[in-house]
Amino acid sequence: MINHLEQISKATEKGRHAVVIMDGAGWHTDDIANQFNNVSIIKLPPYSPELNPIEQVWSWLRQHYLANQSFTDYNEIVSKVCRAWNGFLECRDRVTKMCQRDWIDLIS
Repeated sequence: MINHLEQISKATEKGRHAVVIMDGAGWHTDDIANQFNNVSIIKLPPYSPELNPIEQVWSWLRQHYLANQSFTDYNEIVSKVCRAWNGFLECRDRVTKMCQRDWIDLIS
């Protein structure tokens, strides 16, 4: 997570400030962005999947590809998850519709 925030920090133009919205995952601690002076964290309230578009993506992936699966090894897990992700991404309209929120501008 620190590496991800570091990439965001480096990509943020000088004089600008990045805000990263995170869910309540255990590694999303309140102090995780303290070492970056141009990145802040806003944590979503607990139990608010409607505010976190990726929750709808995970639900779709489970319903269409990943439910009731068994895996023989790590490589099969990676293969099936990659196939599921690529299947999700095949339809740009689906991605936009599922991830669209009034407070997120995905078109720009």
